[in-house]
Amino acid sequence: MQQALASLCDRVRAAGADGTRLRIRGGDSKSFLAGAAEAEPLDLRPYAGIVAYAPSELVVTARAGTPLTELVQVLADRGQCLAFDPPRFADATGQLAGTVGGMVAAGLAGPGRAAVGGVRDYVLGALLMDGRGALLRFGGEVMKNVAGYDISRLLAGSWGALGAVCEVSLKVLPSPPATRTLRFAMGQADALGQLRAWSGQPLPLNASVWWRDTLAVRLCGAQAAVNSAARRLGGETIPEPLAQAFWEGLRDQRDEFFIEARQAVARAGRALWRLSVPPTTPPLPGLDDPLVEWAGAQRWVLAAAGDDRPATQAAAAGGHAQCVLGPGARAATLDPALSAIHRRLRAAFDPHGIFVPGQPLAS
Repeated sequence: MQQALASLCDRVRAAGADGTRLRIRGGDSKSFLAGAAEAEPLDLRPYAGIVAYAPSELVVTARAGTPLTELVQVLADRGQCLAFDPPRFADATGQLAGTVGGMVAAGLAGPGRAAVGGVRDYVLGALLMDGRGALLRFGGEVMKNVAGYDISRLLAGSWGALGAVCEVSLKVLPSPPATRTLRFAMGQADALGQLRAWSGQPLPLNASVWWRDTLAVRLCGAQAAVNSAARRLGGETIPEPLAQAFWEGLRDQRDEFFIEARQAVARAGRALWRLSVPPTTPPLPGLDDPLVEWAGAQRWVLAAAGDDRPATQAAAAGGHAQCVLGPGARAATLDPALSAIHRRLRAAFDPHGIFVPGQPLAS
């Protein structure tokens, strides 16, 4: 494995010498989200495997090319999990192909994110290859690590703009003893109001999603707590195998909404937007057929190509929006001060501009 890492470093140094631009690639499961710039692939899949796992300490360290499915299974065998439900995505063959490095670089989390936090909340340390081909280690393997700047968590969501994540240490959590999914028939406004009310109560509410007049919520925790909450909330209980498949489909963006969205983008000149707004935001006018997650904080909508109403509506609500798929896909807009910080960080870690980010970034 050290030879594979050394080979990657040599490749980056050579690219710096001859001006070649590189795009970091793992399982190639997020190519549908990628920017359009031309670049040669820097394949991290050969640098794979779990370096260390201490179940009693709730810490695992894995190399960037490690398939997420492999890591999730290793954790599940010991009754533990990545609580933030990272999307694993599928490659061109339809197989789940997300990697540990891609998980950190994308910084994307699934249905449980609102209850337990996002990717960066679980990153303890990382080994980064910068644009000079140098290896830099940040953080450690404990939560209370205060040595230097917290660069390891900054890598979450960087999309490779700062360099290639080679290894990462993650905090893991015990898998919940019990889960139950409840389904309710209600409109969007009623669902948002109900979620606000439930969020203020001591309920083991782990995830929620609303689409087309159906609200589904996932309860996770001790068996007694889950049973008590289910009796209190009512609704229809979904059989666990069906519920698990549903949440995994939503997590990996392979469920009905995202299938329809990709088909619409491909054939009808539509665009898929991701909106981040305060969860108290009421239904946004003019945005049809949204999928609402995270108790209202994350909303996915389809719009005509070139229609900026999702961005306008999100900004008016005190949030922001990003066109993630289709014509005009781009980064979320940043204010000038944050944009300046982004530029300085990229210049510090990749002074020659070797790495092409995996998604368009705000300038």
